[in-house]
Amino acid sequence: MLARYDLESTRLGWSREWLGHAPPTIWRYAPLLPVGDPASIVSLGEGMTPLLRAARLGRRLGCAELWIKDEGLNPAATVEARGFSCSISMAVERGLSEVTASCGADAAGALAAYAAAAGIRARIKLPPDVGQVYALLARACGAEVSFEAPAGDVFSVAAFEEPYHLEGIKTLGLEIAEQFRWTLPEVIVVAAGSGSMLTGIWKAFEELEAVGWISSARPRMVAVQAEGCAPIVEAFRRGADDCEPWPLPSTLAPMLRVPSPPAGAIVLRILRQSRGTAVAVQDQQMLEAGLELARTEGILPSPEGGACLAALKRLIEEGAVAPQERVLICNPVAGYMEAPVWSARFPREFAGEQDKLGGLITPR
Repeated sequence: MLARYDLESTRLGWSREWLGHAPPTIWRYAPLLPVGDPASIVSLGEGMTPLLRAARLGRRLGCAELWIKDEGLNPAATVEARGFSCSISMAVERGLSEVTASCGADAAGALAAYAAAAGIRARIKLPPDVGQVYALLARACGAEVSFEAPAGDVFSVAAFEEPYHLEGIKTLGLEIAEQFRWTLPEVIVVAAGSGSMLTGIWKAFEELEAVGWISSARPRMVAVQAEGCAPIVEAFRRGADDCEPWPLPSTLAPMLRVPSPPAGAIVLRILRQSRGTAVAVQDQQMLEAGLELARTEGILPSPEGGACLAALKRLIEEGAVAPQERVLICNPVAGYMEAPVWSARFPREFAGEQDKLGGLITPR
């Protein structure tokens, strides 16, 4: 279920000049968001994350214009802040006092934070293999966290279980267009777990074209998954219209451990419409690429962001991305939020240093 708008009325009543006086949050795009009463908006300053030119890394890879959209600078250090700002705002507008969601590790903290800001009770189900640190972060904001589905009939604000979460994620695409001054890059590389980021970005572009703010030109979209959980990549390779559930998913990237992507069919359609592709990378490749980005540009990405860089490197080597093309990588989560992942699977060269640090921080 997707939210739709009267885009003709929006086109006549909204202009780019309006953004010059708009707040530096996702709510600068209020005419393309579902909240009707501004008093219902729950914001922690999400959105308007930096668009960073990775010039040194681009030269190393043979990519003249490489850009990083760093979503790790959102509240709760994740792109999910956008989604929950919108869905929790709609919960306030609808008069809800309690919400729930079955979500991944990084989304849990964001949901808990926005529910706390709204004065709404949040009941969160986490996957059983998620580290306890993520549960603690959500509980710190007052959420009820368990590894089993909450009992009772409670409204879910998880992506694709209602239409509003995706509308918040969509603002990532609106920002990309604005920050690139309404001329989109040739290639956008996105981690695809549930498929919400890729779907939201594409939906944003469709709506911006409808209101006359961008042309019909579109980037080639690249969906990136882990080799241990790649239902979208496999379906794209087979030419299928939808994904088959992935048996025994295994990857260190929390956002990519989605065996049955709810937006799989939509993502596949977008990939083909944009003449894009889908790429699966190994876990170790994610970490190595993430460290390369950190060492070269000072941006420590999440494993999912590292996966996007690893996928781009492969596409450049294969000639699927030309040197002169403008390329954007979306890093969905701050690498610092993924400390449990990095510490558990750090490259061997850091093992000795990790031991030294452990001795320094262990209480005597």
